Amino acid sequence: MAVTIDRTTSSRRAPPQPARLSLTPAPGGLDGVWWPRSRALTRELPILTAALGERWGRITGVTVHPAHWPVTPLWVSTAGRTVQVGWSTEEQDPHRLTFFSTDGRRDVLVIPPETGADAAAQLMAGDGIDVPAREGAAEGIAARSREEAGETDGGAGRPSSLPRPIGSTGPPPGGRPR
Repeated sequence: MAVTIDRTTSSRRAPPQPARLSLTPAPGGLDGVWWPRSRALTRELPILTAALGERWGRITGVTVHPAHWPVTPLWVSTAGRTVQVGWSTEEQDPHRLTFFSTDGRRDVLVIPPETGADAAAQLMAGDGIDVPAREGAAEGIAARSREEAGETDGGAGRPSSLPRPIGSTGPPPGGRPR
């Protein structure tokens, strides 16, 4: 079997799209809103930490709640630096990411990637929506996404890729007992 290689096509990947981010502080400790393109933290966090580092100083760490992320890496690489990624099911709000930088701690609300463009734009702009209402909207979207996933996979849900936190008495990340 003959194989033809087309050398006119570039093997370079397209540059990553910029982070969909609004950094308008809001009452309730919210420093911004982020609308990721997927639930792949290994792909999304480097772009986000680079964008935040330009505004908040070098990002040194991020904490996530694993409920909405299929895989939580231990670290991600951004601009030649390593950013530690931690997780907590007890101390971290499932709809926020907490960033640690040379300038301190900041919290960013996550709009689920499945959110429609109009709803995401409203949540990012604020449009008079207070923090609890934004978080409630994010939870509603996440709940609908979980229901739809249950309908398409026979209700099995996705298995968790994370062990239980040491000393945890609750269910493992993802909410399903083992």
